[in-house]
Amino acid sequence: MRRRRSQRDLSSRPSEGLLYYAFVKAFCPARRHLFVVCALAVALGALAARVAAPVSADSNQATAASSPASVVRLQIDGDIEPILAGYIVNGIQAANREHASLILITINTPGGLDTSMRAIIQAILTSQVPVVTYVNPTGSRAASAGFFILLSADVAAMSPGTDTGAASPIMEMFGQPAKIDETLHKKITNEATAYLRSYTAKRNRNADLAATAVSDAKAFSAQEALDGRLIDFIANSPEDLLAKLDGRTITRFDGSSVTLSLSHVSEVPVGMTMREKFLSRIVQPDIFFILLIAGALGIYTEFTHPGLFAPGVFGAIALVLAIIAMQMLPVNVAGLMLIVLALGLFVLEAKYPTHGVLGVGGVISMILGALYLIRTPWTGMGVSFETALGVALPFAIIVIILMRLVLRSRSWKLATGREELFTEEGEVMEPVGAASAEGAISGMVRIHGELWRAATAEGQTIPKGARVRVRKVDGLTLEVEPVSPRPN
Repeated sequence: MRRRRSQRDLSSRPSEGLLYYAFVKAFCPARRHLFVVCALAVALGALAARVAAPVSADSNQATAASSPASVVRLQIDGDIEPILAGYIVNGIQAANREHASLILITINTPGGLDTSMRAIIQAILTSQVPVVTYVNPTGSRAASAGFFILLSADVAAMSPGTDTGAASPIMEMFGQPAKIDETLHKKITNEATAYLRSYTAKRNRNADLAATAVSDAKAFSAQEALDGRLIDFIANSPEDLLAKLDGRTITRFDGSSVTLSLSHVSEVPVGMTMREKFLSRIVQPDIFFILLIAGALGIYTEFTHPGLFAPGVFGAIALVLAIIAMQMLPVNVAGLMLIVLALGLFVLEAKYPTHGVLGVGGVISMILGALYLIRTPWTGMGVSFETALGVALPFAIIVIILMRLVLRSRSWKLATGREELFTEEGEVMEPVGAASAEGAISGMVRIHGELWRAATAEGQTIPKGARVRVRKVDGLTLEVEPVSPRPN
């Protein structure tokens, strides 16, 4: 009904009908043109995105190429021990996580512990980032365990005026090399040689010449090491070394090849934390031995002289630090037993008159215990003879003196309280000892300038002015006895 009415209305108004018809006819082509334009815009947008994508990637690659290469610098300076090994291993792992371009390890060491050396070498061999070892500065060395570490890297270099090698396993006693069983020596030497050959051959270095550093204790100057194909470069400085490495293709331990791009370098020096610096000091064998003895002496002093507090506190701290170091060092139980034996001998020397025999034995036992305290089958790293002697002698003197004071104090009379009056002598001020049915009648005596009521045993009488000695203290009454007159 409504539709018919609207049609009639339009027919009744022809001008409005013509306008409506013209609008509809014009709108339909416009809508089709708009759809076509939108479709073309979407297609052109997709095409532009597809074309622009490679351009963006190229720009990212250009930006990456222009960014400086990250070179992480680590340092081995001093004896190779567990804390230093942890610092190097953690630095290598952090460089791998950060995807650094290169790891540069500078070396200046006389050697160190076998376990720490192997931990560092394992981290170098398994690193995803190329590792360069560099004996620097001039005058430095990479001896013993340092020689093993130097040859384990992807690239090995030395500064002029440096040396390396002398990697024979040794044992030291009294600061001098000690002879060990021939079979044991061959066993250690052959294993060290095989270990060195296992990775030097993979690094395309002269494994036969490297083995002579272990079997014959041979050492090499920088030029000799370069001529013998033990190292790859001689560089005057780290900057000179990085310049020589720029553009060089190296072969990794797994056989893959990597080309180093070091034209623009950003060096990231990584040093030890405060914790690592502190721990690296207490794990030094000499410091560990001093802490151990100082802790034992402090605890011993506190037990023999209770109430001083300071020796006990500082002794406990030193002993705890020694225990921490003990967990990181290869401690020999026989060495600890010799030190405990020395302490026992010092105590016995103070108790029995042995004319110094036990004391001398204790000093010898402590020195031997110090020398055997750290197991060193690979290097001479251990407690030095000078430190052992310098600690053992004062320790023996202090322990013997303290123990003699303790033993002597047992015979000393107490100077305070009731016990102070025992065996003290005084003068009778009022007669003591008049007989009565109830027992002795008390009088007065003067002792230490004080007047005390005194009594005697039944049947005794002590006149005024006589000298008496205290036998017993009963409350405020002293039981006394007459003092026999001294002969002229």
